[in-house]
Amino acid sequence: MSNGGANRGTFQKSSLSSCIRLAIAAAALAATSAAGAQETETESQAQAAAVEASGAETTTLETVSVLGTRSKPRTEANSAVPIDILGGEEFHNQPSVDVLDKLRVLVPSFNVSTIPIDDAATLVRPANLRGLPPDNTLVLVNGKRRHRAAVITFLGHGLSDGAQGPDISVFPSLALEQVEVLRDGAAAQYGSDAIAGVINFSLKELDHGGTVEAFAGEHYEGDGFTQQYSAQLGLPLSANGFATFTAEWRKADPTSRSVQRDDAAAVAAAGYPGVANPAQIWGSPEVNDDFKFVANLGIAGEHVETYLFGNYAKRDVTGGFYYRNPTTRGGVYSNDGGATLLVGSLSGAACPRIALRGANGSLLPYAGVGAAVAALPAHCFTFLSQLPGGFTPQFGGEMEDAAFTAGVKGVWGDGWYWDLSGSYGRNDIDFYMLNTVNSSMGPNQPPGARFSPGGNVQTETNFNFDLSRDFETGFTHGPLTLATGAEWREEEFEIKSGDPASTAIGPLTQQGFSIGSNGFPGFNPSTAGKFSRDNWAIYADAEARFTERLLLAGAVRYEDFSDFGSTTNWKFTGRYDFTDTFALRGAVSTGFRAPTPGQANVSQVTTAFIDGELRDTATLPPALLEGLFPGAEPLQPEESRNASLGLVWNSGAWLVTADWYSIQVDDRIARSTDFDVTQAQRNELAARGRPDLASLSRVGFFVNDFDTTTTGLDLVASFESDHFGGDTTYSLAANWNRTEVDDFTPGIISEARIKKLEESLPRTKGYFSVNHRRDVFHANVRVNYYGSFYEDHLDSDAVSIADGGLPINGDSAITVDAEIGWKFPSGLYVNVGAQNLFDEVPDDNPWAGIAGAQYPVHAPYGFNGGFYYARVGFTF
Repeated sequence: MSNGGANRGTFQKSSLSSCIRLAIAAAALAATSAAGAQETETESQAQAAAVEASGAETTTLETVSVLGTRSKPRTEANSAVPIDILGGEEFHNQPSVDVLDKLRVLVPSFNVSTIPIDDAATLVRPANLRGLPPDNTLVLVNGKRRHRAAVITFLGHGLSDGAQGPDISVFPSLALEQVEVLRDGAAAQYGSDAIAGVINFSLKELDHGGTVEAFAGEHYEGDGFTQQYSAQLGLPLSANGFATFTAEWRKADPTSRSVQRDDAAAVAAAGYPGVANPAQIWGSPEVNDDFKFVANLGIAGEHVETYLFGNYAKRDVTGGFYYRNPTTRGGVYSNDGGATLLVGSLSGAACPRIALRGANGSLLPYAGVGAAVAALPAHCFTFLSQLPGGFTPQFGGEMEDAAFTAGVKGVWGDGWYWDLSGSYGRNDIDFYMLNTVNSSMGPNQPPGARFSPGGNVQTETNFNFDLSRDFETGFTHGPLTLATGAEWREEEFEIKSGDPASTAIGPLTQQGFSIGSNGFPGFNPSTAGKFSRDNWAIYADAEARFTERLLLAGAVRYEDFSDFGSTTNWKFTGRYDFTDTFALRGAVSTGFRAPTPGQANVSQVTTAFIDGELRDTATLPPALLEGLFPGAEPLQPEESRNASLGLVWNSGAWLVTADWYSIQVDDRIARSTDFDVTQAQRNELAARGRPDLASLSRVGFFVNDFDTTTTGLDLVASFESDHFGGDTTYSLAANWNRTEVDDFTPGIISEARIKKLEESLPRTKGYFSVNHRRDVFHANVRVNYYGSFYEDHLDSDAVSIADGGLPINGDSAITVDAEIGWKFPSGLYVNVGAQNLFDEVPDDNPWAGIAGAQYPVHAPYGFNGGFYYARVGFTF
């Protein structure tokens, strides 16, 4: 484990951050040790008086879940499958502001990393439950399916490559009554994507009162300042209804954990002007105008209840890209590895040759090179005259997300419960590039060096009808619950073409200058379009106690898709309570994940210099390439087989659950390697309706290629006590997880990809926390453990150093979070705390000089170090 603070120079940190973390640690420890003299009865009376004075109402929603069953909601201790139930207040008060980061520290089998330079993954970060990609987890809101994001994660650190999951960071945590995480396969109950599990966000239902809140925090390094403002209002909607509105606005400054690249340092030493130090930034991206709004409305009638909920969100995120060296960058500065400068003629007349390196390969001083550039004839152009220090593009995106669900539910006759709903969701992302060039356009660059490469849109429409009833039988202990229903869904993926400058084939193309906005060429109009599919499903679900202690449940679901056909999945669940405190539970099921229209239809053509010449390479729909390349055929669903077995011990004060699981996934979807294209294959593609691919040189595609088995164990324990003169809860949660690749096709999936699939996430992760409440005061301390991890730095796609790889074997780490706070009867509350209190960071990156990243960029606990914060709010 690294000594993170020492690695960066502890004495350079601000005295303010040092004082704050010491004060928080001291106060949290004092709160849990010095309060024992007060009487517990007095404490309880004071708490009751505070609740009465504030007008708060008691609720049991923190302990009841609607996931995993279509019978009556069950408590976590009584469920037949493992469920994490996170109360809204606990969830909201986590030190991070992003819902993804809150889940990371509360659910051990949930992982998400800071994404500094990974294209669109910077905008919608991929998250992994139980070691599987983000689109293997189904997300619900108030029990209704959530639409996925428009981003396909082409760069996902191996595990998430090619995934298209939902964006759950669009929710303000203040809007949530609770978050339920079902850690079990549930495709037979909920449909596609529920292989790893299900996450349900339950929204608050307030008909009066509200909250206003301000949050501010900063990293110990003095960067990444984050400010967030939230407001919530509950209003009556007729005599029997509610309307709850929640809004949030956030802004986060970027961070930098970078050192100077070796090549940039060499260029600066040779006298090249304008080389930034560091030339490339590795850190959290800049987030601007992150606005979120959620509405939840409902009216209850005598027999029918009407409900409506939805969200609107938008944000602007700007991240970094790789540094463009002014002496070696192909297609911009040099096309012979940096021996000579790339000089273009604007008139067709010849231009002189300018050497960048001497006979021994050493970089020539800029004094001589610059003088030769200044002496060029007027018709000769080189980017060294405009950008002599090189340049570092910035990649960003403007995201807009909107969704709404409307429905009615009620009771027919003598107990038929029904629910009819419809929903619509849209995720729209427009990309932009800053500080870059379309080098083929020469000196005629767009104003402000801003390009708009296009974007993606994902839309989904759902209609559901659910019906359930309890039946009295002569062979069950209590009623048999039977549920059935039907669903119709349509989803569409759109590729929006880029602006002319981002795709232009400029006048210098034939002279070796690269096409399109450098770093992320725009989507060509020939690849733009809309691609959709629809599906329908029916399901049946039955559950009953066959004895007082034996609970059995089963579900079956048939689903038919317009693009690949049908699939049938089933699930069988059981629980046996040996005593009132001890139970055995388990489940077996099959599952699936349907390939998305985006994965099946993505078509992106880029142009690059390969082997010294200008060549086109593309990612194309696999159906288009069928019969032309090995493995190219229409995508089929990923199929899974899930099994789990668990123990539950609930003695009242103690609650302990331990659940083993195994998830086998066949035909997982990944992007293939690139294949060379022959002239005969180009002719066939033209015959299939793509004459625009006449110059195509290489091609890749999504393919069902490899099988994996993921096994693990979840351990969750809590103990409630009256220690230290108040209510004190001790909690322990840990996850052991291992993924093995069982089968793959050499040449399509590389060994480096396999190693990332198997080792990029820590196999062990967990936390131990102490939560103490007394009167208006509370204190929380949590110790987090992260096991070792593997990183293929810079996606070098090689396992060993000898093969050109940049492997990093990161050590395990322990971090500490702490918070103290006060919640007064008047409604005012104040929290101060620190995440990663002792500033733990990974060991230094052994390859830092290559691209300038001081630490491994995919460390499971991040690389930004400690973060201190304050939260002030008022509830009325």
